[in-house]
Amino acid sequence: MMKISILLVVTAATRLSAFTPSSSTFGVRNTVTQLFEHTLEGRTIDNAIRPLNNFVLVQVAKADTETSGGIILTNKAQQKKTEGKVVSVGPGKTHQESGIVFEMPVTEGDSVVYGQYDGTEVDYDGEKHTLIRDDDILVKYSGDSLTIDTVEVTNDNVLVYVETKEEETSGGLLIAASSSKKRPSTGEVVKIGPGRMASNGERMAMEVVIGDMIKFRDFAGNEVSIGDQDYSVVRMSDILAKF
Repeated sequence: MMKISILLVVTAATRLSAFTPSSSTFGVRNTVTQLFEHTLEGRTIDNAIRPLNNFVLVQVAKADTETSGGIILTNKAQQKKTEGKVVSVGPGKTHQESGIVFEMPVTEGDSVVYGQYDGTEVDYDGEKHTLIRDDDILVKYSGDSLTIDTVEVTNDNVLVYVETKEEETSGGLLIAASSSKKRPSTGEVVKIGPGRMASNGERMAMEVVIGDMIKFRDFAGNEVSIGDQDYSVVRMSDILAKF
């Protein structure tokens, strides 16, 4: 009987000591807490942001602080970036009638380019982020740089190479077409997206293929610079004809 009592005391003491707070225990807990704490608009939050519906959380790329020639740009001269890396992705948009959840076109780690006026900016973990819809994404790419080889278009978007012609003023000065009010609305299809989702969750076939020449609505395309070339991203519904 004595042996059993001693054994119970030792076991109880061992269990008690395992849960007895100590400086080292608190230190570990504090470290773990700090590792998993996040901030949103300067406020500490317990959990990471999880986008809902078809929203995507993107960490915005930092603006260029100098030109390719080495000229330092002021804060006002620094061009706002509309690209970044995907941090987290929502589950997808649910079709109101069929209840089918549409697959998201991007995953964590993808780099994306989106429209200039799209998204809601948030300060998350001390860095500039934006919450955009998957429809706001113009192109996505892998790797560190956007090239014609790494770029992909999403949904029913089409990447079009638009040939810009130089115009001449009455004084003989050449000006680029991009300086004029109206950008050309014809070009060659370079890449196409997988297609728009139908109500049954199936992809709808695209009506153009790579190499087609197309005419699209005036001012419908969103400009994207890839390397030294300018392209337009156009939705399939904005393409009027092909030739």
